[in-house]
Amino acid sequence: MDIFSLPGWFISRSRRIKRAVTLLFDFIVITLALWVSFSLRLGEFYWPEGSVIWLFAVAPFIATPIFIRLGLYRAIIRYIGFHSLWVVVKAVSLYSLLITFFVVLANIEVVPRSVHIINWLVTLFVVGGSRMLVRWWLAGAVPANVSATRNVVVYGAGSSGTQVLDQLRIKNGMKVVAFIDDETSLHSRQIRDIRVRPFSHLSRLIERYGVKDVLLAMPSVSRSRRNQIIALLEPYPVTVKTLPTLAEIAEGEVTVDDIRDVEIEDLLGRDQVLPNKSLMAKNIHNKVVMVTGAGGSIGAELCRQILQQKPKEIVLFEHSEFALYMIEHDLKSQPISEEVVIKPVLGSVTDSDRVLLACQAAHVETVYHAAAYKHVPLVEQNPREAIKNNILGTLYTAEAALKSKVKDFILISTDKAVRPTNTMGASKRMAELVLQALSNKHRGVSATQFAMVRFGNVLGSSGSVIPLFKKQIKEGGPVTVTDPKIIRYFMTIPEAAQLVIQAGAMAKGGDVFVLDMGDPVKILELAKRMIHLSGLEVKGDDTPHGDIEIKFTGLRPGEKLYEELLIGNDVKNTDHEKIMRANESMIPWEELNVLIRRLQQAINDNDDVEIRAVLSEAVVGYKPQCAIANVLH
Repeated sequence: MDIFSLPGWFISRSRRIKRAVTLLFDFIVITLALWVSFSLRLGEFYWPEGSVIWLFAVAPFIATPIFIRLGLYRAIIRYIGFHSLWVVVKAVSLYSLLITFFVVLANIEVVPRSVHIINWLVTLFVVGGSRMLVRWWLAGAVPANVSATRNVVVYGAGSSGTQVLDQLRIKNGMKVVAFIDDETSLHSRQIRDIRVRPFSHLSRLIERYGVKDVLLAMPSVSRSRRNQIIALLEPYPVTVKTLPTLAEIAEGEVTVDDIRDVEIEDLLGRDQVLPNKSLMAKNIHNKVVMVTGAGGSIGAELCRQILQQKPKEIVLFEHSEFALYMIEHDLKSQPISEEVVIKPVLGSVTDSDRVLLACQAAHVETVYHAAAYKHVPLVEQNPREAIKNNILGTLYTAEAALKSKVKDFILISTDKAVRPTNTMGASKRMAELVLQALSNKHRGVSATQFAMVRFGNVLGSSGSVIPLFKKQIKEGGPVTVTDPKIIRYFMTIPEAAQLVIQAGAMAKGGDVFVLDMGDPVKILELAKRMIHLSGLEVKGDDTPHGDIEIKFTGLRPGEKLYEELLIGNDVKNTDHEKIMRANESMIPWEELNVLIRRLQQAINDNDDVEIRAVLSEAVVGYKPQCAIANVLH
């Protein structure tokens, strides 16, 4: 093996071997640095004798534990920066102080005082300098048996782009051929022999080097700016990826292997609005909290957010054994879970006795009711089960809360409850009506405050269109879109969960809260963006040689072209900029109770026509889009 293959061979060794080599090196050079210090001070080649021999024997055993304790062997040398060098300075300084203390304690009088200062400087130079030298030596290395086969461009020539350059040079199958940056003053400059170019040169780079990937190295840029950059990159046949920051790597959170494709979730989510800490904690901190539907997409994220607020106890109420197991395991794997009692409860919200027992046995103080059937076509095909779960389940859970003197009850609702065209939306609006009516009936009598929170689609939830598009693109298409005009609102699951918690904390009784969903997204444009982000081209009349075809399948049973969040126009701001309070019409409990009894009888009689009739009477604006589609009708 020649000398030029040594860096790659060394990099490919395990972390344990590399740390052992570094530790052995430091053990030797600490002794050599002390010998050099004596030789420089005395002006001759010094040979230790007498009691000084003990100083040479002890020195590395003093230094190496300090180096280990301060983390010198945790740093990855080929990524080492100024922060790591500062740690070297602190470690060597502490070592020098302790070695001086040892000389005084052991009463070794033949050691000149200036030797300690010289030793500090020499050790600092050798330990720090050797690491920088090895960093330079490994900079262009490629691990053994690995060849760079994929040319990439890094977008962003700032500090982050510079810091990741060395990482990419040793990244399996990746070779950086250019930087791109919007700052004109950087154009034509070089960073480690890599030239910085304007965005207009991207086409030329793709043709000349066969560039397949563009890596975004801009961790601090706003989401809106990132969106603009992605939009500029979409017409090009490249896969857009994003990089972890060097700070994350240093903290051990990620490695360079975490370089990933830019997900559509990165683009649709809005710039983060930090949650209000007092609102997040108000209904949760040091309280017993129950989440129904705890294993679902929203319910599970609610549980994670609730755990962070340190409740006294979380009751996970879930009818799916597998989903309950997964969320319990997830929560208990969090370090903070040691401070919180987590109780998994198997049960359905349609079982009124089970819900009441859960509330009373645990002395629940706050309920987040997320249990619901929400997939529009499936609910349209199974309306009776949806009515039982979404409406009667909400009624039973609310009645259990009243009997158990639960203080706060928050329903997770949906934009599909507004002027619904499907059974799912109508059932969720009627669930809202149940809470409004109960709140009005028990106002001033019961301690329970009811509230409901409406929002649109959440990214990555079960039944979401985005996982479906990803799967279809991976399989080579076609990507199926129901209608070219269909639009939807989107937000991330964590943002939705945080806003639900904060909205519930502002409830005064019977409130309908509406979340700011941002701008609507055209599903057709969403499909095109996902195809482009995968480095592929849409196949169509103008691009017959494209990669992925988009196929229109027509609206599914009960599906609308667009969703709304308000029935009326009476809406007021709250203390949170992303949450509004809507003043919606309601039905008195005496009238609503009659309709609920009719629904219960219709379910018992398997009467789908009566179910629709009751929903039409109760829910303002409910206009079924299709005929009865019950698969068992």
